[in-house]
Amino acid sequence: MDGNPILFPVLEITDVTDLSSLIALINRLDEFDWAIFVSPNAVNKAMPLINERRSLPVQLKFAAVGKGSADTLKQHGIEQVLIPTEHFDSEALLKREELKNMTGQRVVIFRGNGGRQLMGETLTQRGAIVEYAECYQRGKPNIDTAPLLTAWSQGQIQAVIITSSEGLHNLFDIIGKLGQQLLKSTPIFTVHERIAQTAREMGLEKIVKASSTGDEGLLESLQAYFKGNQTRAT
Repeated sequence: MDGNPILFPVLEITDVTDLSSLIALINRLDEFDWAIFVSPNAVNKAMPLINERRSLPVQLKFAAVGKGSADTLKQHGIEQVLIPTEHFDSEALLKREELKNMTGQRVVIFRGNGGRQLMGETLTQRGAIVEYAECYQRGKPNIDTAPLLTAWSQGQIQAVIITSSEGLHNLFDIIGKLGQQLLKSTPIFTVHERIAQTAREMGLEKIVKASSTGDEGLLESLQAYFKGNQTRAT
């Protein structure tokens, strides 16, 4: 089964305008027991700054919310990274035994501006001392939607893949009323229940949650969905 992917960015990643707080924290890395990275963007924005300024503390342990972040850390020379064993999200990482008893542990979380609070709040409840290192800005891109809406209106888009709740909100705003009607009649595929719930709250009805994580799970869900539709049509 062949598909024609159309890439449409719904999150714009930019540098932090004032690096002073981030650099000051990097200079204090010796104080921390854990460094947690929430995304590949966090790794790519933070690690060059760290490597330019200092060597990594021997005692510092690394964790990542997903496999993509862990793979990106390995590209920067960090091989030992704690990641979730099942779903790749904050909830799954917090289930790891290594993060259960955090009394007195100092944790720095590298993330974008205004990210989710779940990781930090949960680790704090478990006794950790948590600080945030905001190393990039997330925003809504200023993008021409006309080609997308034209293709969509002509029936050239049969599915939408969404990988973050913020991205879904941005897409909904960017595409306007016509696009929103098209979105409501198009199946939306995601691997996270949190994103599926966001879609329901926005009034979207055709939501398909992948049974397994990552790109492989999304592809399997797409194939199963459209194969099933072809079978019913036959």
